[in-house]
Amino acid sequence: MTVRYAAVLSVLPERPSERPSGPTPPGLDADEFRLALLEDTYEVVAGLELVQPALVLSPPDQPDAEAITWPGTLIVREGTLPGAFAALHAAGAEEAALLAPDAPDLPQLLLGKLFRALGSAPAAACQSDGGGLVALAARLPLPGWLDTALKDTDLDVPDALGRLRAAAPRPGQVPQGPSWHRLRTPGDLGFLDQGLEGWDNTRALLEGRRFG
Repeated sequence: MTVRYAAVLSVLPERPSERPSGPTPPGLDADEFRLALLEDTYEVVAGLELVQPALVLSPPDQPDAEAITWPGTLIVREGTLPGAFAALHAAGAEEAALLAPDAPDLPQLLLGKLFRALGSAPAAACQSDGGGLVALAARLPLPGWLDTALKDTDLDVPDALGRLRAAAPRPGQVPQGPSWHRLRTPGDLGFLDQGLEGWDNTRALLEGRRFG
């Protein structure tokens, strides 16, 4: 059976003053809201069948982020996407997906589609409606072209998918699954569907507030 990992990225600027306010609604603590998004996104991967959850920390010392994980969760302390994939491979992963930390309502089905796509391609991506990627899945170890391309690309780069496809040796190496949204601006909160199950921590913080 293929060993699969799905890891959520918790990436912060080195200096707290550089942290973007992001989608934090007025009156809420930015760190509290960030952790709610992170925990809900982590719960998405932790609930996947036949997939091991992981958390990638950059910078490496984030006790508040570690505290949201289930016992036994792999904690990876890496500052780059190639480094994170390499660490997951060293932990035994044959396939892995890296997720942005601000997709609390991401359907598990979309991640399943990315892993299925790896049956015929070395990588697969879920593009964000607002540019960049929600998730990137790959067979491990990474092929050389993808490892090199990811050194200058992360999930926040608006044309990330285009860059990866341009680096591939031939077409079809990075198929795209259904796109989804990330919560990166106040307006993005309007994407949240109150009828969808999950995203309980984010929902609790937003309860009684109007957004969208």
